[in-house]
Amino acid sequence: MAITDWPSSERPREKLRSKGPSALSDAELLAILLRTGSKGCSAVDMARSMLTSFGSLRALLDADETAFCAHHGLGAAKYTQFQAVMEIGRRYLYEDLQAGPALTRSETTRDYLTAALRAYPYEVFGCLYLDNRHRVIQFRELFRGTIDGASVHPREVVREALEMNAAAVIFAHNHPSGVAEPSQADRQITDRLRDALQLVDIRVLDHVIIGNSASCSFAERGYL
Repeated sequence: MAITDWPSSERPREKLRSKGPSALSDAELLAILLRTGSKGCSAVDMARSMLTSFGSLRALLDADETAFCAHHGLGAAKYTQFQAVMEIGRRYLYEDLQAGPALTRSETTRDYLTAALRAYPYEVFGCLYLDNRHRVIQFRELFRGTIDGASVHPREVVREALEMNAAAVIFAHNHPSGVAEPSQADRQITDRLRDALQLVDIRVLDHVIIGNSASCSFAERGYL
């Protein structure tokens, strides 16, 4: 049965408008993005099939183009549409992050860094540059590596921070293994970066490691 033949209160778009987005299931939300299904398969049916195939909403949204397009009924156009939605979410979080000092908005900071880094299948090291009031100047990805680690160069970090006219920084990188626990190498490179930046009067406020469902703050652990 086509969605247009459903009772109006059960159609995803009408349901969202009357009850709000939180009232919709994952499949119903996806159906709104899909807009249409395929022959003999409604958009909701296709969405349910996608969730079953990928295992979860997050796995679906994190899938690369090859895996995404391999699912029946999906293609490059749908992939770009979903990627656009993900990027809108990240930019929304970034605007929220810019609304106040990063140190007083630690949850917002972690939410943004998680959205920015968690999905990568390899390590990515980034830096959040802050002014003298700890307001966000910009976030930049600096180094990319393999699943075993990224090569982080203190000289490049210092150069970037000076170019940004930053007074302080917050480092972040993801662990593709999903475990947010810092390694000895993580602690050593953080100490090296802190020492290098101290020479130019730039403070390292935190280093956040992004895992699968958790994150770890060096500042909270007392490592800085």
